[in-house]
Amino acid sequence: MTERPHTSAPRITVLPVQPGDPPFRIVEIDGEVIGSATAMTDVLIAAATAGIPVHDLDDPASVRWVGGGKLRWKPH
Repeated sequence: MTERPHTSAPRITVLPVQPGDPPFRIVEIDGEVIGSATAMTDVLIAAATAGIPVHDLDDPASVRWVGGGKLRWKPH
């Protein structure tokens, strides 16, 4: 029998950019909307507030970026 490593969804999900002034992205933690972010630092602050250490924003085990990565903050 082949064992599979335990994979779990990241606790933090950052949804696609929404138009606004300024543009923003909705942030979910553990499947619950906790607010919006206008920059990467807002995501880190939200994670810290929730007690979630994030050492690498590019690590898919830490953060799931929907509709573009950590550098996308403007709508298409």
